[in-house]
Amino acid sequence: MKATGPAAFPYLLVRHELRLWASLWLWAARRTHDAAAGGSAFGYARGQGAMMGGFAFVCVVESVMMSVLLRDWPAVHHVVLVLDVYTVVIVVGLHAASVVRPHVLDPAAGTLRIRRGIHVDVRIPLERIASVRRELRTTHEPADGELALAVGSQTSVTVELAAPVAHVSFFGRRREVRVVRCHADDPGELVRAVERARAGDAVP
Repeated sequence: MKATGPAAFPYLLVRHELRLWASLWLWAARRTHDAAAGGSAFGYARGQGAMMGGFAFVCVVESVMMSVLLRDWPAVHHVVLVLDVYTVVIVVGLHAASVVRPHVLDPAAGTLRIRRGIHVDVRIPLERIASVRRELRTTHEPADGELALAVGSQTSVTVELAAPVAHVSFFGRRREVRVVRCHADDPGELVRAVERARAGDAVP
């Protein structure tokens, strides 16, 4: 039985770190995670690439500056250097996780899998989709029954459901959602592919 509450935090932290390292390996190997052989993958990380690259650059600059400031305190310098380097690894790993875990449409299994890095993975049965449309949003107010997975502060695809699906948060909180908003590098293609799959056509 899995631990819940505060007791689950060490387990969740270890799982998070392992998934980050696995994402880095998959990114280096130019592979994706759990992309169905007969399905289609739709990326969403392009919109955050520049931001994450800039964040990583700032972390590197900060590491160099701290190294200069702490050069007369070698013990402290080594500890801070390790933390700074690992921070850069985490930033790169988070971007890698978004690259190697794309949205996946699998008509054979009848599912649309909406993901955001290692933190969100929602499987939506195609028969539960009431409508799917291209819709650009840059603001997302919290709403009951809605899940907004913004990338670069925006979503570009809205999926409305006829019946709710479960979303489990990083800390194990479960809630039912009827509207899922996500981002895709090519939102039009994702919308068209889902519509073809719902109509029973093969997705190329």
